[in-house]
Amino acid sequence: MSYYGGYGQQPPYGHALQIDLIRTTFSHNFKRDLIKDLKSETSGWFEKGLVQLAYGPMLADVHNLYNAMSGPGTKEVVLNDILLGRSNADMKAIKGAYYQTFHKSLEETVKGDLSMKTERHFLMVLAANRAEDAAPVVPQQVDDDVMQIYKATEGMMGTDELLVCHILSSRNDNQIRAIAHTYKQKFNRDLDKVIKSEFSGHMKDALLFQLGHAFDKYMHAAQLLEDSMAGMGTKDHLLVARVVRFHWDHTMLANVKGAYQQRFGRSLGARIKSETSGDYQKLMLACIGEWR
Repeated sequence: MSYYGGYGQQPPYGHALQIDLIRTTFSHNFKRDLIKDLKSETSGWFEKGLVQLAYGPMLADVHNLYNAMSGPGTKEVVLNDILLGRSNADMKAIKGAYYQTFHKSLEETVKGDLSMKTERHFLMVLAANRAEDAAPVVPQQVDDDVMQIYKATEGMMGTDELLVCHILSSRNDNQIRAIAHTYKQKFNRDLDKVIKSEFSGHMKDALLFQLGHAFDKYMHAAQLLEDSMAGMGTKDHLLVARVVRFHWDHTMLANVKGAYQQRFGRSLGARIKSETSGDYQKLMLACIGEWR
């Protein structure tokens, strides 16, 4: 999944490129900063949404990463959303933009914020060493990966967490799907259930994210949107970030909306309407193409 492409690639949704031009033209014509003006003239989650739109997909991601690792505690869910399941080109672009914006490498920031094996998992992700999407599924490699995962989890006393992290962080989506399918065939166990029983905390959530995204990225994204609205109170920071991120890619958004309808039996727009109000609601609906 890519919302802004990498190294000269066109992002799938044209105005992702235009937003940078809008910001610079605004600054040139009015000698003002668009982001600062939006922050001073609006408020609440309406403001947060407008600012993320004005940043564009790349800068919104790096600012969300920075905010997630600033102050006490780390918003692990934000790190998962932005860093997991990305292409190598996207990861390199994120790291470059983060350094350019905050004058500190993303790896350094992660090292200072995550602990022990979870830190090592995310450093694997940041290394941008995934098999490219075009890399084939090789049955022998899949069988080897399945046996390694089994031996690292159910087939031994204790768990070799980092071996599983390495496999899911270095294979492409097609390969991960094949691994999950073959694991089920060989051991009659769903790989997600193995992860749930053998891992805990942030590492468990991150591995489940990598697996879920690879298995069906549209259904996974639909579930993420529902998670941001389910339970007591809406997790608005997640709803805003996810809606804005998905909206940059028309094809992605259309498929996510279809998956949401299929899984939850109601439209994404109706669900957002039930959880938001006012200008905030109008903005979220506009992002998913339902402002009328």
